[in-house]
Amino acid sequence: MKFLLKLLIVFIFFGCTNRQEKLPFLGNPIIKGNDTIYPKIMDFSFINQDSVIITNKTFENKIYVADFIFLSCPTICPKMNFELNKVYEVYKNNPKVNFLSHTIDPERDSISRLKDFKSSLSLNENWHFVTGNKDSIFNIATKSYFTTAYPDEKEPGGLVHGGGFLLVDKNRHIRGVYDGTNPEETKRLISDIKILLDE
Repeated sequence: MKFLLKLLIVFIFFGCTNRQEKLPFLGNPIIKGNDTIYPKIMDFSFINQDSVIITNKTFENKIYVADFIFLSCPTICPKMNFELNKVYEVYKNNPKVNFLSHTIDPERDSISRLKDFKSSLSLNENWHFVTGNKDSIFNIATKSYFTTAYPDEKEPGGLVHGGGFLLVDKNRHIRGVYDGTNPEETKRLISDIKILLDE
């Protein structure tokens, strides 16, 4: 009897420790019969720093980290760029991991300015800095990525945006949100990307 009890304890222990970790799906799902349908990033079309059109197809069979910034941001953006660059350095040689930074200030952040900014960081083709119609950028920020982006003249730089990094899987589902100003959250994002790659 004691032997069976010990065997059961060992089985439970190894059963729990060997279970593959899986990231959650974020957002409010729709239940249709036996199916749970999670929100997806809506179709989009923006232009990157090389004047290349970037759409959902760009990230087909890839995962990516998205954020919303602007180059003249006097508050959190420099810190966000610094933290996301740490993640990039870990995965820059993995073509299945991409980065997508949207400017929320397309009037000032021209294509050439985005190109100069990317060049100053010595980044490869895995990281896109995109611009486009301001309403489209604000719309996708709030409705697809569930983050904040809007103009406010009272705020430094005249714009408000969320400081999160959003981890998107190859099926366009958000699988994680991370504080882009917190180094501990950066470590969590690096770890979660590995988990998502292993799924």
